[in-house]
Parts: sequence; C-alpha cells; structure tokens
Amino acid sequence: MEEVDGEPIITLIPGVNSKKKQLCFDWGPGEMLVCETLFNKKEKSEVVPSCPSIYIIRKNEDFYCRILRKLFNESHGIFVGLQRIEEELTGKSRKAELVRVSKNYRSVIRACMEEMSQVAIAAKDPATSSLFNNQVAILSAMELVWNLCEILFIEVTPAGPLLLHLLDWVRLHVCEVDTWSAEVLGSENPSKHESFWNLVTALVLQGRLDEARQMLSKEADANPASAGMCRVLGDLMRTMPILSPGNTQTLTELELKWQHWHEECERHLQDGTFASSGHLESLCKIMLGDEKALLEQKQQLSNWYHFLVTRLLYSHPTVKPTELHFYAQSSLDRFLEGDSSSEPLDNILMAAFEFDIHQVIKECSIVLSNWWFVAHLTDLLDHCKLLQSHNLYFGSNMREFLLLEYASGLFAHHSLWQLGVDYFDHCPELGRVSLELHIERIPLNTEQKALKVLRICEQRKMTEQVRSICKILAMKAVRNNRLGSALSWSIRAKDAAFATLVSDRFLKDYCERGCFSDLDLIDNLGPAMMLSDRLTFLGKYREFHRLYGEQRFVDGASLLLSLMTSQIAPRSFWMTLLTDALPLLEQKQVIFSAEQTYELMRCLEDLTTGRPVHGEPDAQGLQDDDIETTKVEMLRLALARNLARAIIKEGSLEGS
Repeated sequence: MEEVDGEPIITLIPGVNSKKKQLCFDWGPGEMLVCETLFNKKEKSEVVPSCPSIYIIRKNEDFYCRILRKLFNESHGIFVGLQRIEEELTGKSRKAELVRVSKNYRSVIRACMEEMSQVAIAAKDPATSSLFNNQVAILSAMELVWNLCEILFIEVTPAGPLLLHLLDWVRLHVCEVDTWSAEVLGSENPSKHESFWNLVTALVLQGRLDEARQMLSKEADANPASAGMCRVLGDLMRTMPILSPGNTQTLTELELKWQHWHEECERHLQDGTFASSGHLESLCKIMLGDEKALLEQKQQLSNWYHFLVTRLLYSHPTVKPTELHFYAQSSLDRFLEGDSSSEPLDNILMAAFEFDIHQVIKECSIVLSNWWFVAHLTDLLDHCKLLQSHNLYFGSNMREFLLLEYASGLFAHHSLWQLGVDYFDHCPELGRVSLELHIERIPLNTEQKALKVLRICEQRKMTEQVRSICKILAMKAVRNNRLGSALSWSIRAKDAAFATLVSDRFLKDYCERGCFSDLDLIDNLGPAMMLSDRLTFLGKYREFHRLYGEQRFVDGASLLLSLMTSQIAPRSFWMTLLTDALPLLEQKQVIFSAEQTYELMRCLEDLTTGRPVHGEPDAQGLQDDDIETTKVEMLRLALARNLARAIIKEGSLEGS
C-alpha cells in the first residue's frame, strides 16, 4: 500500500476537551455522530458530561451549498452525455467532441463562480462574505487547472499554437487588466492617468500588443516629444511574428522571422532609441524577454505561471510541449526566489506541465474538499484514452474508483442521491454492487420518494431491493392501518407470508365492521390472488359477496361451499361462511342440492366437534356461549329444512 501523503486534518468538537474526555462516535453513509461519554478511568467521581450534545460531522459539506448544487446538477447532464458518445467517433471528430465537453464543464464552473462572487458581494455578514470568497478562489483554481489540462492533454496542442492557447489561458485568469483598461480609458486624459503605464505594461505582459499600441498612440498625441519613440515601439509591436491559427507558415519560418525581429528590438535598445523614456525602454526590455525586466513587474504578473507564459512569448515562442516542464520549473524558482514556499496549486500546475496526469489527480484529490473535480476530469481524460494503463491495486481503475467515491457522497444527500445513480450505472466493475448497497440506505420518508427508488430498482432489475422496499412500505402501511396500501405493496413484493398477514387483517376488519374496505383493490386482484391461499380466499370471498349482491345465488352457493371444502378458508372463518349460507338456505328456491347440503352439515359437525381437517392442527371447539349455540341450532334447522326440500325437488325431477 502507498504511504499517506500527509497527516489527516484534525476536526475540533466545540466544548469538548478530548485530552480529558473520551468521545464515542458512529459512522453513517456520509456523516458521523459524535458525543461525549461518561466513561473515564482516572476521574471516577465525575459522572456528568461537560458537553451533553450530539454533533453531526459531515464528510461532504459542499453538497449542502445551494450554488454548488447547481454545479453538481448541471455537470451531471454533461457527464451522462459524454458516456453516450458513439465509439465510431474517431480522429478529429472525436477530439473536437471531447474538447467541447471540456469547455462545457468549464462554463459550468465559471457560472457558479460568478454567482458565488455576487453572493459574496451582497453578503452583509463579513464571515459569510469571507466564506463565499474562499469558495470563489477554489472554483477559480479548479477552472485554471482544468483549462490547462484541456490545452495539454485533450487538445494536445503542438508547438506554435501551444503558446497562443497558453496566452488565452493567462488572459482568462488574470482579469485585472480589463478593469484597469476601463478605468483608464474612462478618464478625461488617459495618458495622464496614474495607472496608464501600469496598464500598458500589463497589456504587453499578456501579449495584447494591438491594445498596447492603441494606448501608446494616446501617449504620442498627448506628448509630442515622445511621439517618435512611441511610433517605433508601436511598429515593433505590430511586426512581432506570431503563428496565428490561419497562418500556414512553418515553425522554421516563424523562428527565422522572430530572430530577425528580436535583433531589431535589441538594436533599438542598444542605440538608445528609448533612452529618454524609462517606461518605453522597460517595455522594449520586456519584449526582448529580459528576465530582470520581467521580474521587476511582479506586481503586474501576480503569479509565476503568468511569468512563465510571458517569458516564453518573448524568448521561446516555438516552445514544444515536452520542453514546458523545464521552463515551468525555472520560472517557478526565479519568481519565488526563496521568498515563499510553493502552494498546492503550484504543485498541481507543475505536475500538469510535466505531463504527469496521475500526479495532477492525486494532488487535486488531497487538496479539494470533495470528489467532483477529480471524478469528472478523470472520466474525461479516460475517454481521451490517457488512463487506460493505470489500474489500482484494489480491483478497479482510477476512473471508476473516483466516480464511486463521488457517487457515494451524493447518496448522503437527501436529493442529490438521484444523480449518484447514473454515476454508479457507468462504473462497469463495482457500480451495480455499490448502487445496491447505497440504495438500501436511502430513508423512505415519503411514498413519492419510495416510488422513485422503486422505479430505479425495477429499471435495473434489482429484485432483492424491490422486494425489500415493498416490504418496508407494506409494514408502514399496516402500522398506519392502511390495509389496501399494505396489500398492494405485499403483492408487489411477492411476499406470500406478508400477503397472508394483511389478508387476515382484512378478514378481521370484515368481521368487526361487516363490510370490506378497499373494494376496488380486492375486486381487481386478478392473478395476484394466487400469491397465497389466504389472499386467494379473500379474493374469492369478496367474489361471493358480489355474486350475492347480483342475486346469482346458485353460483354464489357453489363458490361458498368450494371455499370450505377445498380448505382454502381458515378454520376460524368457517362459522362466518356458514352464517353467510343461512340466507341462501332460507330462500324460497332451493339453492343448495342435497349433496351440497350434506357437505355443509359435515363442515358444521367438524367445526362443532373440533375434529382436525386434512392435516390442520386441532381446532378449538366453539365457545359454549348462548350466541354460538343459537347460531349452530339455527344452522342445523336451516340445513335440515333445505335437505328435505332438496330431496323432494330432486325426487320429483327423477320421477318426471
């Protein structure tokens, strides 16, 4: 196993001195509960905790930020779209599509960064404002790193155009120049503005030479004495050879032209063309790539990678990608000059310039507070076929590991878990197993949420999870006395035992109230009634009531008798069935035949004598109370009369 890169961050619990008090904790999917215990070996006399509170420590606090949730939601759509890119896309079309996806990710980051910045400005509380400003800085760093990875790893820009992309990269992330430009140009006399020369210098440092020439023209108009020098320097800016995107010249031609231009700049400097103007002379030195002159402008450069790109622009415009790490390391060393140690962002950028993708991902994983950035960047780089050879020692590749970590964090949130499902879906090795484990932990607070979870499980044919969820919902329905819902969920779960339990509750409810609830459900059970004998009995018994209501007495009588003779009806319910037969026995028309009447008599005798029936455990005899005795006597009398009528009727039919 690899060694830990650094000591883990210590989280302090307010009001608890961990040196004197012992803490207990319990892990959850994305949170940890912490509380103080009474256990203390040294101080047995103190039994009252000084901090009787329970703290919840969240692993992914970013998931609870409203603005960052937009980042998670919008990037989810980009991620899913990326997975659907057809494998047939190859060559330039595939590369262009991957670059487009990368730019979409960056646009989402920038949108969140701008919204976060506005919230920070509008915040009245200094602490809140500071919190949001810190988040803006993090998002800015993320976009900076992603943009550089896009240039180096996804677009794979060759020498020549590489410098143009790096210039755009710096211009995008060093935005103060535009603010200065608006401020200076908005003044009455721009050339006399206190920030005029700072602006011109900053424009030259960013390679924005056309804008710098326009500013020099304003200086020439306002100060005729320096007009000639401004014109010469402006011509040098105009004639500086740069490999533009539509230019067809080769690198060799560019190098020759650039060398000639560089010699011309140096000749003007040595001839003292700009000797009378310190500002113009300084600009000429910058354009010659003089490191001393560049380092004098640290305030405008602001960071070492800006210094790197400016240095390359004016010293090595045809730098090759493989040479970047050398210039990057020397620029970092020269810019810092031992004044301060490198920051985590510096290490990440340096790893990118060294084309060490795995180190970039590793450093970002250590520094950032959640897995969003590394998961999506790694997935994109994997689609670029840049991580195929890097498998982790615990059975998965880097892409899948990071996606699993990110998706696990999403499942700890009450609504973002729905996004996590798609991330698990696109992890071929461990995704399904992880989804099964996480989806079982989702709290089913509402039936609507339960239906969402159930639909997800059914779409993925997760049979065990479907059954488990249905059982949970059925139990909740039973506790709330919602028998119809409970029966529906038990049928959906295909749980015969629970369906039997709910059916018994229905029958008990019928005995107490004299009518069925949820008739629509019972009337439309269909093949589902075959799930258990008790459910079959419930459906058939309800069918008997329907036949009786339609005055189809003969069909109803046959069904009632079959329920008893087939042993589907529970023994405890036989008296109710026999009582239901009374009105049919008393009809003017003979409903039960003599044979059927004998069967009813046998059932009544079995019930009153308590004899076991076809392997059933011995049934307790009927309670010897007046009501039951009266019922039995009435049934015997009705059965005897019906038997006599049936024999007479059947005999008459035989005689005729």
